[in-house]
Amino acid sequence: MNNLKKYAKGYIRELTTLLALAAIVVIFSIIAPRYLEIGNLMDIVEQGTVNGFLAIGVTCAIITGGIDLSVGSAMAVCVVTCGRLAVAGVPPVLVCVIGLALGAFIGLINGLLITKMNLQPFIATMGTNSVLRGVAYLITGGWPVLNIPSSYRDIFQFSLVPNLRMSMIFLILMAVIYSFVLKRRKTGIYIYSIGSNEEATKLSGVNTNRCKITAYMLCSMGAAMAGMVTLARLGTGEPTCGEGYELNAIAAAAIGGASLAGGKGTILGTVLGALILSALKIGLVVVGMDTFYQYIATGLIIIVAVYFETIQKNLSKIMGKKKA
Repeated sequence: MNNLKKYAKGYIRELTTLLALAAIVVIFSIIAPRYLEIGNLMDIVEQGTVNGFLAIGVTCAIITGGIDLSVGSAMAVCVVTCGRLAVAGVPPVLVCVIGLALGAFIGLINGLLITKMNLQPFIATMGTNSVLRGVAYLITGGWPVLNIPSSYRDIFQFSLVPNLRMSMIFLILMAVIYSFVLKRRKTGIYIYSIGSNEEATKLSGVNTNRCKITAYMLCSMGAAMAGMVTLARLGTGEPTCGEGYELNAIAAAAIGGASLAGGKGTILGTVLGALILSALKIGLVVVGMDTFYQYIATGLIIIVAVYFETIQKNLSKIMGKKKA
């Protein structure tokens, strides 16, 4: 019993997020019973899958105390690049490998700008966001990439069992791998340590620059996965793909318990946060409200999440002083 309590305490934020997701589903199902139709539930999961890939990556950057505003444009570059390769007849598996490598390269550039040029993550990734968007347009000439072959699309759209597509399986695999890296590998532990106290981590002999670069590479690889899944789902590669998605990814991470100040966050919480956002969006559509209300909700969620994080820190300081 004590072990169960200890385990539950360690996942209190994730349990809270799960309850919030359940509450949203219950509320919308009461307002509009058709919300629970299989089609709507599949839309929630599919939209949550794309944002989930992005948010998992962004969580790695956030844990270091940084941010990545370029994930939407990185996603677009991967979409149009993989689209062009697939149409050119490159084997689908090789297309996916190239897409992931491209994502890692973009993350490497971001990491080098932040660590070697000492740019603030906000400024560095805001700059690469604009550059990458331009690159996406240059690759396509401003036109979408059409006629994506079914051999590529089936990699992510194929269903092992009814309503369980491979894209969802890949999201689960990425979540497990990233969780393992962050929680069980030295690099992941150092990433948390950097977010909590970078100077102390550096003084202990850790190569903080290498760990930061790794975090941003993991981040952009998440964007690459989101792009490849979107390409398979839509069957076209749009250079406009991913515009504004970075805010949804940040919001999902914040909902899931990631501290925008760094040093805190879990992949499980982030995935649940992504599902909350997609459940909210589909719910607004089902009840007949305009989808632009989602933008308002996303912004408010980020503000509230940061506000509660600040309150929690202040309370921790007060409790610490009382104990002293």
